[in-house]
Amino acid sequence: MAEEKNGIGTGFITEVDRYLYNNGKHYEIYEKLGAHKKNYKGEDGMYFAVWAPHAKQIGVVGDFNGWNPEKNPMTRLADSGIWEAFVPGLSIGALYKYAITSESGKILFKADPYAFEAEYRPQTASVTADLSSYVWNDASWMEKRKKQDPTDGPVSIYEVHLGSWKRKNREEKDGFYTYVEAAHELGDYVAGMGYTHVELLGIAEHPYDGSWGYQVTGYFAPTSRYGTPQEFMYFIDYLHQKGIGVILDWVPAHFPKDAHGLSDFDGQACYEYADPRKGEHPDWGTKVFDYGKYEVDNFLIANALYWVEKFHVDGLRVDAVASMLYLDYGRGNGEWVPNQNGGNENLEAIEFFRHLNSVIKKRGNGAIIIAEESTAWPKVTEEPENGGLGFTFKWNMGWMHDFLEYMKLDPYFRKYNHHKMTFGLTYFTSENYILVLSHDEVVHLKCSMIEKMPGLLEDKFANLKVGYTFMLGHPGKKLLFMGQDFGQFHEWDENTSLDWYLAEEPLGMELKNYVRDLLHLYKKYPALYEKDYDWEGFSWVNANDSERSIFSFIRHSSNGRNSLLFVLNFTPVERSDYRVGVPKKGTYSLVLDESQGLYHTGKKPPSYSAQAMKWDEKEYSIAFSLPAYGVRVFSF
Repeated sequence: MAEEKNGIGTGFITEVDRYLYNNGKHYEIYEKLGAHKKNYKGEDGMYFAVWAPHAKQIGVVGDFNGWNPEKNPMTRLADSGIWEAFVPGLSIGALYKYAITSESGKILFKADPYAFEAEYRPQTASVTADLSSYVWNDASWMEKRKKQDPTDGPVSIYEVHLGSWKRKNREEKDGFYTYVEAAHELGDYVAGMGYTHVELLGIAEHPYDGSWGYQVTGYFAPTSRYGTPQEFMYFIDYLHQKGIGVILDWVPAHFPKDAHGLSDFDGQACYEYADPRKGEHPDWGTKVFDYGKYEVDNFLIANALYWVEKFHVDGLRVDAVASMLYLDYGRGNGEWVPNQNGGNENLEAIEFFRHLNSVIKKRGNGAIIIAEESTAWPKVTEEPENGGLGFTFKWNMGWMHDFLEYMKLDPYFRKYNHHKMTFGLTYFTSENYILVLSHDEVVHLKCSMIEKMPGLLEDKFANLKVGYTFMLGHPGKKLLFMGQDFGQFHEWDENTSLDWYLAEEPLGMELKNYVRDLLHLYKKYPALYEKDYDWEGFSWVNANDSERSIFSFIRHSSNGRNSLLFVLNFTPVERSDYRVGVPKKGTYSLVLDESQGLYHTGKKPPSYSAQAMKWDEKEYSIAFSLPAYGVRVFSF
């Protein structure tokens, strides 16, 4: 095709499309750019379109033309940086790339940034695909999602790396479970345990397993490691029918320098900042997206909407938000460029987040956006019109750090570090927090959760029980990485399966059943989630019993019914007649302890009548035996 001066081309990309895209507001641009099955001048084939503003010439190449850049040249649409071509006779399942001739004359073979499917690694071609054939069966889930406010509902997330959750003993495709196989086993496990959501690491296509999916080359392609895009749709559909939401890790912060990826896409800085002081992460060896370009912002925002709307994903957890917000992130003096005001804030990234979160909220589909933001940046979950970034939730990294530092201590020294467990309760209303014990905490010689715990084997499991109970009672939504709910011993390794046999051994099974009971308790009692970010939802009974390392507090329900009293002993010392103040006269029924777990329907739980004895600055109190590492949760 010759260059179209009037910008009409095949007519598939209109002048309105180009205007919206070049101004960062074409939220369905993935329906136009990329590879799409079309009929042109009476012939069926594939239509290709790509943004490459600095290219001298582009050809679509693949098996169908012997990878010859001259066989299927593309036409540049005027004033847009977009190139297009139609290849007659080509259908679904074809391998292809773009052969991009740069201004210097060098030919670059690039995968399609908007491809819906990618070749199985280590091969790097894009694959033509059609997403319209899948028939969804989750209409009731999607309708319910639109009406829910996730901030006052239960959110307990099971964080999963599909490639290492379970593996099969065979060589085919590295022994990975397919999306379909994983849907059934993972869906059944998560539903049985009582989690509300699954969060998946590394689903967008990536070349290197060791990146865990955080260095993406195919932003619109579910990784072919586990199957096809339609099979991934089935995975999400099945989990929805089991009552489980699906969250994806999403990486708009950076991308790798692989030759077939986005780096110097058309021979120059295209998706990244041109100045390496802004455009490269020195610590990670990756490129930084240029949030000052409308087309780049459009690529990312449309990508977020693509997962939410095309794949029915319930939320995105945005990785490495701090690296986007700070121009000096990971950089020393002289290695970064201040903003127009002389500060270190990336004003373009701030505007990008506000745009992204505003658009997703206005679409009204109920999707959540979670920030993994590791600093004290203010108003991360505040609305943009109030000066915030507009995220639904933020990972509480400060709580995680303090909690783990406390739990790793020998119990004798915990009394000197009591504040590590109470400090999080001074700021829990400042953001919509998620309490996280994520994959990052069980790799790189940090030890698994069970191996962080002090003492002999039985002590380790007892510590973890009381620690998880504290996490459950603390305001904020919850996230736990796979394997930590049954006491996985070795650190997470993306190349091997979890040690599932441990879940069948006595201590592992006991811990798994206890975590299951915690999760079911969480969903049963609204006091544990409906006022997560309200001072009225939490009150201390005794925050100062540091000498005995005992914490007692109340989670209040909105209607005053079925509030919960937590009493937690973080030492191996039994307190045979422990007394705790209670807010009112009445009966306090034990609903969970460290040995029984959850007192299920049909088994009458022990109950205690409040006595008119002042304790903990309260008019009434109850007394009971509190064992070593004891847990007592009462409803009243």
